[in-house]
Amino acid sequence: MDPHQLSVGFDRPAQNWLPGHRGVDLYGTTGTQVYAAGNGIIAFAGLVAGKGVVVVKHGVLRTTYEPVIASVSLGAQVRAGELLGTLQPGNSHCASETTVTCLHWGLIRGNTYLNPLVLVQKPVRLFPQFKNN
Repeated sequence: MDPHQLSVGFDRPAQNWLPGHRGVDLYGTTGTQVYAAGNGIIAFAGLVAGKGVVVVKHGVLRTTYEPVIASVSLGAQVRAGELLGTLQPGNSHCASETTVTCLHWGLIRGNTYLNPLVLVQKPVRLFPQFKNN
């Protein structure tokens, strides 16, 4: 299994209180290092319902990472690719796969959940094709 393979995709609910999947789940293994998606400031690093969570504020955007045992502290500045912590055993977001650990990665603007894959996907650009006559 590819450690960067998508387990569960993004499924934004029509309303924030409705069921959906507010991020993506990426296959991993316990102890895998988790890195910041971009430059920012640590807005939260701690436990939520027994699950390690790290939140990085990037201007108007926030990225979330769970379950992660944080190696960063609240208020610390981080750069893209900087270590945030390690993937925690158990408490995984992987659908019903009890033997696999996944990183749940989220992206939020205000109160709107966005697909975090937009941060890593390259846009497709179409260029005109010229005929040589």
